[in-house]
Amino acid sequence: MRPVTTALWATAMLVGLQLSASSPDIVDLSSKNLSSVPRDLPQTTEILDLSCNHIQQLHRGDFKNTTLLRFLNISWNSLEEINRQTFLDTPLLENLDLSYNRLTNLTGQQYLLHTQNLVVLNLTRNAFLTMTLGSEFGSLVKLERLALGAKNISMGDFKNIAEVKLHTLTLCLEDALGYERGSLNDVHAHRLQIASPGHQIMGCDLFADALSLFVEVELTNLTEGYKDLSRRMSERAEIHTSHHYLTNISITWADLTHYVNTVLRTSIAHLSASDVIMSKLPYIDTEVVKTSKMKSFTARRAVVNSFFFSQEAVYNFFINLPVETLALVETSIIHMTCPKLQSPILELDFSFCALSDTIFSRVEGQQRVECENLGNVRKLTLVGNNLKSLQLLSKRVQNMKSLQHLDLSLNSLFYDGLEECVWPQNITNMTLSSNGLTDMVFKCLPKGTEILDLQNNQVSVIPSTILELKNLSFLNLNFNRMRDLPACNGFPLLNELLLKSNSLHAPSVNKLESCPQLKTLDVSSNPFTCTCALRSFISLGIKSEKKKSHTGIELLSWPLGYHCTYPEVVRNSVLNKISILEVSCNVGLLAAAILCPAVVMIIAVVSLCHRLDVPWYIGMIWQWTRAKHRARTRHVRPEDLVGIEFHAFVSYSQHDADWVHNYLLNNLEGPAGGLRICHHEKNFVPGKTIVENIINCVEKSRRSVFVLSGHFVKSEWCHYELYFASHQRMAQGSDSVVLVLLEPLPQYLIPSKYYQLKSMMGRHTYLEWPQDRAKHRLFWANLRAALQADLPNTPVTELEE
Repeated sequence: MRPVTTALWATAMLVGLQLSASSPDIVDLSSKNLSSVPRDLPQTTEILDLSCNHIQQLHRGDFKNTTLLRFLNISWNSLEEINRQTFLDTPLLENLDLSYNRLTNLTGQQYLLHTQNLVVLNLTRNAFLTMTLGSEFGSLVKLERLALGAKNISMGDFKNIAEVKLHTLTLCLEDALGYERGSLNDVHAHRLQIASPGHQIMGCDLFADALSLFVEVELTNLTEGYKDLSRRMSERAEIHTSHHYLTNISITWADLTHYVNTVLRTSIAHLSASDVIMSKLPYIDTEVVKTSKMKSFTARRAVVNSFFFSQEAVYNFFINLPVETLALVETSIIHMTCPKLQSPILELDFSFCALSDTIFSRVEGQQRVECENLGNVRKLTLVGNNLKSLQLLSKRVQNMKSLQHLDLSLNSLFYDGLEECVWPQNITNMTLSSNGLTDMVFKCLPKGTEILDLQNNQVSVIPSTILELKNLSFLNLNFNRMRDLPACNGFPLLNELLLKSNSLHAPSVNKLESCPQLKTLDVSSNPFTCTCALRSFISLGIKSEKKKSHTGIELLSWPLGYHCTYPEVVRNSVLNKISILEVSCNVGLLAAAILCPAVVMIIAVVSLCHRLDVPWYIGMIWQWTRAKHRARTRHVRPEDLVGIEFHAFVSYSQHDADWVHNYLLNNLEGPAGGLRICHHEKNFVPGKTIVENIINCVEKSRRSVFVLSGHFVKSEWCHYELYFASHQRMAQGSDSVVLVLLEPLPQYLIPSKYYQLKSMMGRHTYLEWPQDRAKHRLFWANLRAALQADLPNTPVTELEE
């Protein structure tokens, strides 16, 4: 009887947990060798397990600190006495298990007067001689489940609970039970559980009263006496019971089929057998009642202990039952036959069996014949079997013309697309979850499908060439490999699309434009890449949250189910907290954002440079740097400087003499420049011709400086000086001539005879005299750098910059 106690306790725990607003505080002190209730129990205790100890008495105050206690298990102790005020401090107590103790009198349970909130009470397996309940049981107005056990049950034993509306009354029968017929008349319960001692035959009078008084009757632990129960059942003119359960039983095939046929002849609507051990199974078919009022038959966890029998005979008995719903679940059947005649069955459930692709078919000669006698089946459930070929399954059910709901989940189904599927046309609900199906499955679906469940498969994309599912309104693709949102071209009426836990990085929201009827979308728990491609999806989510989406789509689990996986800096961030600026995603805006400031900056810099003559400064610095570089890198042989007395010979027009004397010579000669300058007014030798003096000065000077102006190009002597200097330039190098532009000198103003000047101005850099006085210092530094040289017998002077 220990399983019954455990079941009651588990049920009560489940109910209590559902009622509790938060997780309860559980204290487990079972099997601790306790002889009394501990005094140091936590005040927050809600669930207390004291089972399997040696507690003999419960006293007042044992639970004074546990005012929140809801569940108390003191089963499997040695309880003999419970003080009437034991539960005075536990007003919230809902579940009390006192089974497997030594309580002796059901009329003396005075402690129940303080347990008005009890919902579940278990008093089975005590030392009660009679089932007479005391008046204190009448105070349990909230009681729903009551479990009792005694050696004798008599009339009036239950009169004190006549006003208590129970859901379930459990009677654990004792050995040699004495039962007086009609003793259960005072009980008002929806369900009666009768637990047999196992080795004894259940009393027929008790069973007869059960059938006449209770809507649901459950018999457990039966091993024999089935024929007597069948006889008593067939003798009843009127049966109140509509649901009959057989649990944890052992039965022969002959007793089982006789019992089932007997129930089929009664008004009982539902028969269920769980945890059944069958023996002496048949070699030939067993006759089945042809017609019945029974609606459903369910067998769960049935096993056989026979090695030699006809499996076909067993299958034939069940498939030919005249019921509307047939369920054989969690049972190792490897095949199911076809009914011999057109079956009235509307629903078939063979979940968690071992069925193969040959289900319902048979072999005749060399051909496999499909079943044609299940034409009334509307719902077929084949969850958790060994089914493999989706195309073969379509052939197995092709003659089920009424089939609307087909559940093939938790199998090993595949479809290779080599053969066409032949589904019946009326299927509207298709469940194919947890298989091995790929994209090809969309070519093997009933055309009238309205609800399609493909979660936990291997679908990566919906092919564009799929069969058109015009009526499809619900599509579940959770836990697949989808890489993007599908277009709805093949299913225009799609209303709900589930794509949770796929491989979507950046869903293409524009594809939703092909889904005008879509109202619900779930794309949560995908590996979103938070880059520009995700902006439109994030916008959809935010609009969905604010109910402002023009599409009217509700995004399920938004925003907490949507997180970034890349880039690393925003990993695990919720999408609605991510900001991806449009300017970083729009190439035009990005170019404008970069180029416009750049252009403005360039214009500003150019304008500022023009205003501050920056190009001129840069040019002058560049010339100074080149001159310095040439001075350091050029190696002048001593013999090349023989006869050189001057750093430079200055050639200029007489009209520019004032500038030469006031500016040029003052900044090049003496302490200011440290250079030795030759010019005609100082160094021409009287008596010599001008040409001789020019040649002499040019030959004795390291370089020749020409002060260019409009007057220079009009002077004949200047032309001679330029001519001779150009010949020296050819002999000494291109840096022997230095041009100083005193004023702007356009090319067209230079006479043609000055072709050498034009050539030099076109190919070589010249120095311009700046009008701005701030630039004069840099001008002179450049000119001195260009003329500086170590002459024989000439002290080295450092240039001032």
